[in-house]
Amino acid sequence: MKKLIALIALVLGFAFNSNAQGVIKFKASNHDFGKIAQGVPATYTFEFTNTGKSPVVISNVQPSCGCTTPDWTREPIMPGKTGKVTASYNAAAIGAFNKTITVVNNGEVGNIVLSIQGTVEKK
Repeated sequence: MKKLIALIALVLGFAFNSNAQGVIKFKASNHDFGKIAQGVPATYTFEFTNTGKSPVVISNVQPSCGCTTPDWTREPIMPGKTGKVTASYNAAAIGAFNKTITVVNNGEVGNIVLSIQGTVEKK
């Protein structure tokens, strides 16, 4: 009986704790640049809102390759407030590209993957 009560307490503890987390909701998680000129960097800003009940902190934003440079909101994002993750793609190589950016944070979903794609054409 003691084990059952301990298990129920543990499950309820997780349930109440998860409701107190921040939640990042992006307006869009994918962006298609379409056709872009070679040698001209392409930049897109992903906007999000913290729809949770606790502040969210982005600890890192990791691109899938060195051709993409990220920037992001560094201060805690309070509940109801917005933040951003910007991805700049170095359009040096001709051809199609599909890159990901992983947003590491303390919210409900700790790793969120964003993507950018397009086609680099010769100038």
